[in-house]
Amino acid sequence: MKVMLAMAAGLFASASYAADITVLASPAIKEAYAELAARFPGGHKVATTWDGTTAIMKRMKSGEVFDVVIVASDSLDELVDTGRIMAGSRSDIARSGVGVMVRAGAARPDISSGEAVKRALLAAKSVAISTGPSGVHMRSLFQRLGVAEEVTPKLRVPPSGAQIADLVAKGEAELGFQQISEIVNSKGADYVGPLPADIQRITLFAGGVHTGAGEPDAARAFLRFLAQPEHAPVLQKHGLQLGSPAPY
Repeated sequence: MKVMLAMAAGLFASASYAADITVLASPAIKEAYAELAARFPGGHKVATTWDGTTAIMKRMKSGEVFDVVIVASDSLDELVDTGRIMAGSRSDIARSGVGVMVRAGAARPDISSGEAVKRALLAAKSVAISTGPSGVHMRSLFQRLGVAEEVTPKLRVPPSGAQIADLVAKGEAELGFQQISEIVNSKGADYVGPLPADIQRITLFAGGVHTGAGEPDAARAFLRFLAQPEHAPVLQKHGLQLGSPAPY
């Protein structure tokens, strides 16, 4: 215990005063993040705004400033390249695969293989996807499976940041696809399982410090805290993985 306390003291030495940290983050990590942020030491206050990847990128391009931005890693790289996120401030926080859901109590389709998912897509009367990384992957997958022409007319695509589980729970979509972490704890929708390995895509969610951050030191400390390996059990509980990609 003494060793762990000493390590924690060293980790947050650069942000030893209480700070108010503002965060803009993807809902894909929301449940695990809330649990971890509540444990962040030092008396810091963390105010978090949630938005989808597409909306986050628009907000950054419009000039909004937050101390920390957490988004899919390829989008974060773009923000670094365009000078909105400090180079070298990145922390890789969590990974999530794409999962499948149906309305609570509905029959669960076979999703054991790419061909099985193809059959489920063709059989479904309506399909919901997001505008984020999972939705981008699904559109590509429709093309790959040769079902884009049949599936596109029955797609339901809500605004950036919306929960696909909400549409499925209301019966507005028979079959839904989103990050696993946004499905496992949803109400009104049943998590069927992850996409099979042959058609799966793992997205890394990473955070960085905004170049206009008012609390850059505290922001860096917060990101380092979120990325600590010992948080893996919390992430796993909420459908996320820490570190290198792993099968679900």
